[in-house]
This record gives sequence, structure tokens and C-alpha cells, in this order.
Amino acid sequence: MTAGKGSSSFSANIVDFPARHNAQVGFERTELLRILDLYGRMVAAGEWRDYAMDFGRDAASFAAFRRTAEYPQVRIEKRPVLRNRQGMWALFGEAGQVLKRGHELVGVLAPLERRLVKAVGD
Repeated sequence: MTAGKGSSSFSANIVDFPARHNAQVGFERTELLRILDLYGRMVAAGEWRDYAMDFGRDAASFAAFRRTAEYPQVRIEKRPVLRNRQGMWALFGEAGQVLKRGHELVGVLAPLERRLVKAVGD
């Protein structure tokens, strides 16, 4: 179509709907129940007082704190990308060191369960 005097021309740009980005990673109900059960028992033992959860595109993490205004004592992280490699679950210590990695949440939480048994037994 040619534009003559007095007529307007426009070009319509068609923009494709953006491709769906990776949804954020989260915890399944059973995973979250297991983590919160451990958290509740650690609170009852006087070990932890607060927690925080973070959900990103690559990972979901649960951090437990001894006191509110400090670094987390432990952090439990789920990274599905590592499912077929070293396992999607990781347990990090207070200084950020990896304490345990694995394919199953139960195995990764085992060091915390042992710590809880010691704390309750004392």
C-alpha cells in the first residue's frame, strides 16, 4: 500500500509471545514437611530460632538460623539440574562449606538428625 497525500501509513509489528522461562524451583509438599518437621524439633531443642526460604529459577533453599540477625547455621538447597550428577540436594554449613550432597533428602538431612539426637540426649 502506498501512502498518498492525506493518508497515513503504519507498519504493524507482530511481537511473539515470549517463550516460557524456567519456572522457579520449589519444594514439594513431602519435602517441605520433612524439612519443617526437622526445623520444629530443632526449635524445641533450642538449636534454631528462625528460618528463611528462597525460591529462584535454578534452586530453592531453606536456611535455619540460631538467631535472627546472623548468617544461617545450615542451608538446605535443592538444585534439580544436578539430579543426574551428584544429586540435587545439598547441605551447607555456616561458613558456606558443603557438608553433604545426595540424591535423597533423607540422606542429606542425616547429619542434622544426628546432631539433634546429641542435643536432646545431653
